[in-house]
Amino acid sequence: MTIDEIMRQGPVIPVLVWNHSLDPAAVAEVLVKAGLPVIEVTLRTPAALDVLRAMSNVPGAIAGAGTVTTPEMLGQAAEAGAKFIVSPGLSERLATAATKAGVPLLPGVATAGEILRGLELGLDHFKFFPAEAAGGAPVLKAMQGPYSNVRFCPTGGVTTENAREYLDLDCVLCVGGTWIMKPGESDLDKIRERAEAAAALARN
Repeated sequence: MTIDEIMRQGPVIPVLVWNHSLDPAAVAEVLVKAGLPVIEVTLRTPAALDVLRAMSNVPGAIAGAGTVTTPEMLGQAAEAGAKFIVSPGLSERLATAATKAGVPLLPGVATAGEILRGLELGLDHFKFFPAEAAGGAPVLKAMQGPYSNVRFCPTGGVTTENAREYLDLDCVLCVGGTWIMKPGESDLDKIRERAEAAAALARN
């Protein structure tokens, strides 16, 4: 799948920082059934690669790795089954490594200059990060003029309260949802409720 196809699978990509006791496969199954098949597992905890490996084996799940900052991390994530890579910033080394590995990359950008550098590297889909701190939906709306063919996944400060403001923009395909699974979460039913509510944003 291309990064465009991945970003169009659902309105929200759950962003998971794994410090949980739940079974990763069970969580992935819940998210897929709720309508959020694309899952970003951030490589911020010791368990992240094992979680990524478990989720990548769940039917229907499109598990990717987040917080990837080096080609070495990209290689580890790809070996663990990552279907896509998300980085907090734009790096030529990482973009080159992703191309060589054949893994779709969603790099983070926050300014017009970073978007231009990404375009020069052959990229036109980006994570707008940190979304709220970088100016939020009004900034992305302004970017639609000079960068009409670029598409974004805003992440960072996006909540159930402001997600709609981003999703209403033509340049936004989806948003990153850190609220879907809260730190230390142990209740699958709560995760399911949040995921179903997030998936419903596509129908509003």
